[in-house]
Amino acid sequence: MIRGVSSSLSLRAVAQLVSVTCSACLLCSAAAQTKAATATEPVNSPVSSNPAASASVAAPTGQVAAAQAAPRISLDEAIQLAEKYAPAFTAATAQMHLARLDHDLAVAVLLPSVVYHNQYLFTQGNGTTNRIGQTVNSSAPRFIANNAVHEYASQGVVDETLGLGEFSAVSVAGAEEAQAAAQAEIERRGLVSAVATLYFGVTAADAKMVATGQAVSDAGRFLKITEEREQAREAAHADVLKAELTREQRGRDLEDARLAALKAHLELGALLFADPRTPFDTEASAPPPLPERATVDEDAGRNNPDLMSALAALKASQAQVLSARAGYLPDLGLNVTYGVDAPQFAVNGPDGAKNLGYSAMATLDIPVWNWLSTEHKVKQSEIRRDLARVALTNTQRHLIANLTEFYAEAVTARDNLASLDKSVSEARESLRLTELRYVGGEGSVLEVVDAQNTLLDTQTAEADGVVRYELALANLQTLTGRF
Repeated sequence: MIRGVSSSLSLRAVAQLVSVTCSACLLCSAAAQTKAATATEPVNSPVSSNPAASASVAAPTGQVAAAQAAPRISLDEAIQLAEKYAPAFTAATAQMHLARLDHDLAVAVLLPSVVYHNQYLFTQGNGTTNRIGQTVNSSAPRFIANNAVHEYASQGVVDETLGLGEFSAVSVAGAEEAQAAAQAEIERRGLVSAVATLYFGVTAADAKMVATGQAVSDAGRFLKITEEREQAREAAHADVLKAELTREQRGRDLEDARLAALKAHLELGALLFADPRTPFDTEASAPPPLPERATVDEDAGRNNPDLMSALAALKASQAQVLSARAGYLPDLGLNVTYGVDAPQFAVNGPDGAKNLGYSAMATLDIPVWNWLSTEHKVKQSEIRRDLARVALTNTQRHLIANLTEFYAEAVTARDNLASLDKSVSEARESLRLTELRYVGGEGSVLEVVDAQNTLLDTQTAEADGVVRYELALANLQTLTGRF
């Protein structure tokens, strides 16, 4: 009897144990399915490189299509658009045109001026008659400065003034025109450098956003692996928590990358469009090759706007010295008049005398004394000339230093591109092998997370490396012109 009771109790215990085990298995299976579904949801999926297209996941289909259809602009197109809205470049260009007009005005001073002069002069008579010009017994005017009671003048007048000051003024205006043109080129190249910086900044921000989106996918995939290993009792729950934390951090990183890309687009859009929110994409192209150092030096010596501006300033100051010294010399004035100046407005007078004729006059004004004003002007111009020489020497020194620095920066950035690309490939392969080791039970979750971080860091470094090389070329071209 006792043995039968013991057998009955044992069967009951086994049945209860089986029931509890089945219930636990069902609960674990349901929980695993729920977590797997949660892990496979696209929490932060990679998006398009255009931030406008990824601004809202639930955006209407028409808005997404419009954002995806954003036009692509090249760097040259971006520069052309920026030149329309850049106030500093516009002001420099206007100043160049003004200097060109000043040069034309200075040249015009050397040329003779022609005036068609017409005048009628009436003077009250004094009651007597006398011979005035061609007329006999004409009424005499009361003012001795006037020739007749009725005087008609219709004459063409040609005036010309020749002097060293006029010729030196042309030289000064020409040098100032060249300096203004150089300043406009300086502003243009500065604008090109600014546009290139923002343009490649947009490209880098988009590349980082794509890389971060891929990191989100990798983190989600690894989270699923840890959950599957936990279900198979091959990994601890701590691995799942670590993978979950990594995926959440990657999601936050993606949001930050989206914001950075949006800021980069807005900064460049403020230079290119009337509405900075205008959607656009940049073109990803292979970086241009770096020219040889000898070619760069030759272009810098021939096309550097800072050097041309300093040379033009020195030339203008030398011309101003010559213009100041012209105050010591006389000016020659020439005048030729042809026409009528008679008591009748006619070619011939009443007695057949000819009223039509010409006269010529030459004037030579010799300076004698002006209280040393000319000497002081000469000293002022010589001081400005010496300052221009110092500025030219300083510009030459800085050109040599900047050229060496920018070229070395470009060489270093170019040499790092191949290394960065290799690092990305190696980091991607390292992540794949580390995940395989983890699945095989030979690696830890920390090794996988570290490999994920390394891949993201190398991709970010590669994007920054491309921008570094492009900006180094842009800075170098501010000294040499376009390659």
